[in-house]
Amino acid sequence: MTPTKDKDILLVALGGNALIRDGQRGTAREQFDNLAGPMRQVARLSEDYRVVITHGNGPQVGNLLLQQECCREVPAMPLEVLVAQTQGQIGYMIESTLEGQLASLKGRRRHLVSLISYVMVDEHDPAFREPTKPIGPVYSDEQAAHLPWPLMRTPKGYRRVVASPQPLAIVEKEEIRRLLGMDFIVICCGGGGIPVIREGRAFHGVDAVIDKDLASACLASGVGVDILVIATDVPGVALGFGTTAERFLTVLPASEALRYLEDGQFAPGSMGPKVEAAVRFIRAGGREAVICHLDDIEAAVAGTAGTAVVHG
Repeated sequence: MTPTKDKDILLVALGGNALIRDGQRGTAREQFDNLAGPMRQVARLSEDYRVVITHGNGPQVGNLLLQQECCREVPAMPLEVLVAQTQGQIGYMIESTLEGQLASLKGRRRHLVSLISYVMVDEHDPAFREPTKPIGPVYSDEQAAHLPWPLMRTPKGYRRVVASPQPLAIVEKEEIRRLLGMDFIVICCGGGGIPVIREGRAFHGVDAVIDKDLASACLASGVGVDILVIATDVPGVALGFGTTAERFLTVLPASEALRYLEDGQFAPGSMGPKVEAAVRFIRAGGREAVICHLDDIEAAVAGTAGTAVVHG
């Protein structure tokens, strides 16, 4: 087996669909079943790589917001606390599923850890002046008139809207780096992390949502990741996505990716942040970045699936 210090570091960023697929209710059984395939691949990859796993939390934190709306007798928790709850919930699901897959390989015993993760943001980030991220339940016109939060009209009705500031640093990056050095598999930065601002020597949580892929790129650069894999529900990056001219790319130079982003080729709420995260990682010195389907994680690492975002 490759000595730990010589093993490259692989970060796998799982989209929210890794746990809840379209058309599902999001039961615990569904989420565990959906994780089996990706975790089987990660278990095999962990023989040759030191591994970090990040994940989305959109459906889960949305469900918690719905539950708060349905039970007003229990004090509502602020958004940063809900993000922390989902980090524990999803971290448990990923860790227990991965542990089972590792056991089935009958290899050496591996150590896993799930971390509650803070991500530092700038309190003066322009995103706080113009919140754009819809979260939680849908409200009617009548309900919206009595709510204390900023709201956004969507095709289904009004939704609460919060800021989505840029991630500046992962507060626990040194702990994560040390755990990787001991060959722990680390699960962290769930839902983009808990957004915090610095107050003196302490941190204070804020109502915001950080993009999971941008936080993953920030973490990857901060702990020396070699390969970043962003796993989602499509085979890779496409031009003209959803049109008759749709064309998936196998290689995407960073300069071209930025041009396509400016041209609006990639949707802001889906593929756009993934491409931006891959470009940031590569331009910060990362070796490889691939955007692929959840079923193709191993193939993407091997260079036979997904879209590789490269220097150039």
